[in-house]
Amino acid sequence: MTTLADLAPLIERQFARFGRETPIDGLLLSRADAPSGLIRSVYRPSFCLVVQGAKVSMIGENAFRYRAGEGLLASLDLPVTARILEASVERPYLALSLALPPAEVTALLSEQADSLSEPASFAALGAGRVDPALYDPLRRLLALLDQPRDRPVLEPLIRREIVWRLLGGPLGPLLRQIGTKDSQAARVARASAFIRNHHAEPLRVADLARLAGMSVPSFHRHFKAVTTLTPVQFQKQIRLQEARRRLLAAEEVASVGYAVGYESPSQFSRDYRRLFGAPPGRDGAAIRARVVPEPALP
Repeated sequence: MTTLADLAPLIERQFARFGRETPIDGLLLSRADAPSGLIRSVYRPSFCLVVQGAKVSMIGENAFRYRAGEGLLASLDLPVTARILEASVERPYLALSLALPPAEVTALLSEQADSLSEPASFAALGAGRVDPALYDPLRRLLALLDQPRDRPVLEPLIRREIVWRLLGGPLGPLLRQIGTKDSQAARVARASAFIRNHHAEPLRVADLARLAGMSVPSFHRHFKAVTTLTPVQFQKQIRLQEARRRLLAAEEVASVGYAVGYESPSQFSRDYRRLFGAPPGRDGAAIRARVVPEPALP
């Protein structure tokens, strides 16, 4: 039977080989040998398993702590503040995260809905113990990185098994929100994904409400309840975090603001400084010196 101890050396080896982003779409690896400062990022619908160490992810005033053997599930695109709490040279923080496309969840739900628990109350994030039955398919997915010839055939099967194990485990009721097409969670998730994919465009809340199939007041209320942000605040966070990612790639400050949707350079600089504590030029130079990319997933 696969254990956490079996996953740790696999993550170490594959991280040394590929870094954070692996050839398997949506599979990211994390390693740190010291606790971190604040990490601002945007989570996609995804699952994260901590194999060693501990982390906290926060939306608004809600904090979700998870350590070895525990996981975090994000049910929609969401700006999150996080911090690695436990890590050392002797025992580094090790984790993996896997994107969970709603279509994959919906497909399993449509086949096996009667054998699964009811969806949880509307929530964007959830943390808790992970069913140890997940360790084996995760091990096989990591090992598949060494088998590119087998990947096209075996990867979809292993991913399907992982989603199935998650649906049947402690985080299953929360995961069902992703794949239940007409749930309030799925409706808000469609809107949040749209904002993320079109963050540089002008935002009309009425259009988002129509996309979610809600009235404007109902959409505004549900959106803020789950994200702790209004749609306009959500878009601003997405824009600024995309701007920081571009600055890390050494793009010019003057062009970055326009690229993420700002028409006024001074407004861009003010908003950026308010979120990150320094103007974009100075902050960009600092993060390039540290060479620590902002992760998009837990």
